[in-house]
Amino acid sequence: MTRTLRYLPLLSLLLLAIPYASAQSSFDLNLGFGTSHVSGIPGIDNVNSSNAFGTCTVGTADANCVKGPDLGGFFLGFGGAVMATKRFGFGAEVAFQPAKSDYAGLQYRQTFYDVNGIFAPVNQKKVIVQLLGGLGGAKTAFSYSQNCTGIAVCSTQSQPVLNTNHFQIHAGLGVQIFVTEHIFIRPEFDLHYIPNFTDQFGSNVAPSATVWLGYSFGDR
Repeated sequence: MTRTLRYLPLLSLLLLAIPYASAQSSFDLNLGFGTSHVSGIPGIDNVNSSNAFGTCTVGTADANCVKGPDLGGFFLGFGGAVMATKRFGFGAEVAFQPAKSDYAGLQYRQTFYDVNGIFAPVNQKKVIVQLLGGLGGAKTAFSYSQNCTGIAVCSTQSQPVLNTNHFQIHAGLGVQIFVTEHIFIRPEFDLHYIPNFTDQFGSNVAPSATVWLGYSFGDR
């Protein structure tokens, strides 16, 4: 819940557009379920190495050298969009991993966020095709789980270690299908180009696939 609240200021900008959208065209709010995949770094020294998180070659005498984890798993998304006309609009999206994953002895959680321009070459009563393009960021948050034993008051705690933040360029294609007058499903494919993302993973390009469930306010 705390992580979700961090991104409410981004979505609140879209909420301010509801009166305008209702008078002009439409305003959408959506919840997304999806995934993103990037291969891992070929070799990385784990947290126990004197060269922790440095590059290495798997299979050598370095016992702490492991393959870097692949980015993947479940992502949860929140987003919104204003279509000022039937063809043009703008929106914002954030997608993050609710659960942490292992990263060479640490845990990490990946987040993508972006603000986009939207072009709808097809905008019909039941179907809207959307092309998205915009800018944003990619945040990889690392933490360390600390265990303790033999103490009367003791619990496992997750301690933040560091965050890495990268600029990203985003492009997407979505097909918005209305199941009622206002409720829709939008399968969407996205590409995130993230310079220097190879510091954490094996590529600067992160493809994503998401199914968005949403509600559209106003006229279309």
